[in-house]
Amino acid sequence: MSKTHIPEIMAPAGDKNAFLAAVAAGADAIYVGLKHFSARMQAQNFSISELAQLASLGRDRGTKTYVAMNTLVKPQDVESAGRLIDRLQRNVKPFALIVQDLAMLTLAKQAGYTGELHLSTLANVSHPAGLEVAKKLGANRVVLPRELNLDEVKLMADACPKDLDLEIFVHGALCHCVSGRCYWSSYLGGKSGLRGRCVQPCRRLYTQGKEQPERLFSCSDLSLDVLTKPLLSMDRVAAWKIEGRKKGPHYVFYTVKAYQMLRDNPQDAQAKKTAMELLDQALGRPSSHSLFLPQRPFQPIQPKEETSSGRLIGEIKRDQKKLYFEPREQLETGDLVRVGYEDQPGHRTIPIRRRVPKRGRMDIPFSKKHVGPPLPTGTKVFLVDRREPELVKRIRELEKELDFFPAPEMKESTFTPTWPKAAPRSRSKGRSNGKSFPRTEAVSLFRQPPRGKTWDRPAFWLERSVLGKVAGKDTARAQWWLPPVIWPDEDKKYRSLIKEAARKGAREFVLNAPWQAAYFEDRKNMTLTAGPFCNTANKLALDVLRSLGFSSAIINPELPLEDLQGLAQNPPLPLGFVIKGLWPFGISRFLADSVPFDEAIKSPMNEVAFVRKYGQNNWIFPGWEVDLTKESRTLEKLGYRTFVTMLEPWPRNVPRPTRTSEFNWRLKLL
Repeated sequence: MSKTHIPEIMAPAGDKNAFLAAVAAGADAIYVGLKHFSARMQAQNFSISELAQLASLGRDRGTKTYVAMNTLVKPQDVESAGRLIDRLQRNVKPFALIVQDLAMLTLAKQAGYTGELHLSTLANVSHPAGLEVAKKLGANRVVLPRELNLDEVKLMADACPKDLDLEIFVHGALCHCVSGRCYWSSYLGGKSGLRGRCVQPCRRLYTQGKEQPERLFSCSDLSLDVLTKPLLSMDRVAAWKIEGRKKGPHYVFYTVKAYQMLRDNPQDAQAKKTAMELLDQALGRPSSHSLFLPQRPFQPIQPKEETSSGRLIGEIKRDQKKLYFEPREQLETGDLVRVGYEDQPGHRTIPIRRRVPKRGRMDIPFSKKHVGPPLPTGTKVFLVDRREPELVKRIRELEKELDFFPAPEMKESTFTPTWPKAAPRSRSKGRSNGKSFPRTEAVSLFRQPPRGKTWDRPAFWLERSVLGKVAGKDTARAQWWLPPVIWPDEDKKYRSLIKEAARKGAREFVLNAPWQAAYFEDRKNMTLTAGPFCNTANKLALDVLRSLGFSSAIINPELPLEDLQGLAQNPPLPLGFVIKGLWPFGISRFLADSVPFDEAIKSPMNEVAFVRKYGQNNWIFPGWEVDLTKESRTLEKLGYRTFVTMLEPWPRNVPRPTRTSEFNWRLKLL
């Protein structure tokens, strides 16, 4: 371990009490969200004035404040996001902003923000070559995906350029899908995970065949605990991050204390034991090391085990008309218990009003809010937060100190963004009613070369098995699509494939993460298109892509019409759109052992999904296509010129759908 390398412990805080608990625990940094532009919009989050006081208290105690503004920025959000950064800079002075959208990098510079810029895990910088691109765009830190194993973290650390740091999650909830590559909640109801509104459909019960419903996609928590020791030798890994901005102060305090012990006493067996005891008291879900040990990966999805947040402490019983439970441990005044699962009708969180001894009786109070049948006997009860008198006392003492840090006088921001220059529009020779329209192109994206002639322009996912089957003239005519996620050990593979494709005549590549531009820095004769998985949603992001060498961008079908209209007003790059096909719910590196490929899986709402494996990734598809072909004329008039159909072979054992989806076309994406 380097004498100078001590990674910081980063604590989550979704409200004032959690922030103060992190300060009380001695966290090196605390990351928070605001009322807007936070990827955890379900958390209480902070106002500017409240955060200004807390950040001042943190600075006085040697604790940095990071503000997560890590949502997708829609066209009409750009100005308000810039004004918010301006107000943060003047009133809060956060040490860093955590961002997903490329526009935030530009807005921070334009607004005169002087702190660090950290790329969120939602930005999906997942392979070593991409780190240079991140640095080039002004990032000071990259938050690594939670799916990486120890060897892959080392690959990233070894490739990390000077003046760029890495941050790694060490504890907290695991999403089933790769961050920034999940559209599940959005596809099913317009609540986008990229906008911080995920309703967690992966936590629901799913059924395959005639089996009993199980939580087939619900992950246990991540806990690297004693496995963090090897990270101490990686100087570029500058921060250990604890997930949990929706958690209470108890969780925050205990996890911070535990990881401080593990960091500061790597050789002390007793300290490790104490740290594990503290983590056991933190009230998270059951946890695992997940994929972190490459020689001994652990499956983080165990459908038959509990994956609900909180610690299981009892089950509902009935005494005539009264519902009650007998806790497996003593409950203190102020503790919070949740009755039922989050997706179970009638579930609710109940504060404990008086101490309940172990195996005592706790009656479930009547609630006027609960409509419908009562919760059945056997319903699980979870302890989700504690209010230990000592921690409450320390939080109250810190709260009093806030009086010494009065909030600054709030002034409205007058910030106005500088917009990029519009790209010149190519025009067709034909006219309609005196108006000229952009020349359009239809593209069909295949997994394997089709039989017979194709009228659309062909496009293929770049894989060696496909490249070898495409004739030379078609190689030059086709688009070649890179995957939405490239893992650290795949860097060399895709460099080699790009080289081979170029040798065969390939000239246009569709990149599905901005960081993949690193593969083309020495190939100036190539045409680069930003693919739909770049999650581009505003003109400033398009301009950043242009600076990286992209000549056009394909927008994914998640955006509704109003956003597509805003994006099409004088864009700096020509635009395309995924108009039809199987758009995935998400892409995952995990899959429960019991989930088969290409078989129908049904949700409680009878929504069909199936899973298919490509390379190291599991693609989770809905059982019905997105189809916006009837809106193509509307998009043409707006100026969209490329229309992509994503073709997937239909699984034999999945029923053909009788419907299609408009995705969020007619909705207002929250």
